[in-house]
Amino acid sequence: MEATESEQKKTMRTFAIASFLNDIGSDIIYPIWPLFVTQILKANMAALGFLDGLGEALVSLSQAASGYISDRLKKRKIFIWTGYLCGSVSRLGYAISSIWQHLIPFRVLDRLGKIRSTPRDAIVADISTDTTRGRNFGLLRAVDNLGAVFGIVICIAFFNLLGYRHLFALATIPSLVSAVLILANIKEKKTAGLKIYKGLSLKNIDKNLRLYIFLNSLFALGAFSYSFLLIYAKDFGFKVTFVPVLYLIYSASASLFSLPFGKLSDKIGRKPVLIFAFLFWIGVGLGMIFSRSHVLLVLTFVLFGIHKAALDPVQRTLVSEICPITYRASCLGAFQMIIGLCALPASLIAGILWDNFGKFAPFYFSLVLTAIAALLLPFVKEK
Repeated sequence: MEATESEQKKTMRTFAIASFLNDIGSDIIYPIWPLFVTQILKANMAALGFLDGLGEALVSLSQAASGYISDRLKKRKIFIWTGYLCGSVSRLGYAISSIWQHLIPFRVLDRLGKIRSTPRDAIVADISTDTTRGRNFGLLRAVDNLGAVFGIVICIAFFNLLGYRHLFALATIPSLVSAVLILANIKEKKTAGLKIYKGLSLKNIDKNLRLYIFLNSLFALGAFSYSFLLIYAKDFGFKVTFVPVLYLIYSASASLFSLPFGKLSDKIGRKPVLIFAFLFWIGVGLGMIFSRSHVLLVLTFVLFGIHKAALDPVQRTLVSEICPITYRASCLGAFQMIIGLCALPASLIAGILWDNFGKFAPFYFSLVLTAIAALLLPFVKEK
């Protein structure tokens, strides 16, 4: 995609605002989601793990499908605004659910909304240069997390007034605005005709990319949902009304450090920043296992945010650089699909370990897989 500097800035600005608004809507819900599922709808930890894992698995499938179809049709925009719309509508479904099983179809719709991510990432990768790509992905993660901060503040401020269900209904509005912004401001260049697209196959993925996907899959199998951290904090002794504040601390930390880590990866390379991300997650696991005070547990949530800030933008940036450019959206989608498919067993396994072997068991399991992934990363070659 060729674009002037002004067009690039307009595109990034629109994506940033839309992402910011969407995450406001998402994070009005996220801090109270595990409490709603377990306390209001009476689900156990395995059911919570199933819902969270199912959601992430569907994210991966939707991203892979949208990446493939987007490359095939040479269209990106329709997936982006449709994705925001799906997220908006699903939250109304959450608001009317009376048992946890009712959440399943709306969870499906919510996470299918992630069809927006891969086509958007492909546009960002296309309009960026090697010296700005990390920064641009870091910017999007920064505004994502900044939107999360605003959403959590709204959640905290209005929870006692509105309760779970009215907050879920309120969360539909920001994502609806995001869909309108994409429709109004993103312009796609028309193509003379569709090129024949044969699709991504294994022969397009070399050993280097396969190794990178494999080690990230190992890490993902241990990187269970944030819901477990929030439930752990509640069991540790934090009041229910303070649990969203912990999520706020995590999101604020992620927002603050995402852009700096993206810029850092432009300077020192992607792999060193990913090593930092793995080490930070190991710190989170050890913090949860050995924390004996509320202060230390709060600091662990800070470290969790720093981990996400280092991981998310750089993880995808490296995929976009070591994959064949012709199949960039497909490779990004395939990567997210594989990582996301690991999320279902990851959270389900974590829930089963929690229910049967105690709350520390998921953290020990995760630490082992993270260590293996970190040891494999130096063997991946950057562009």
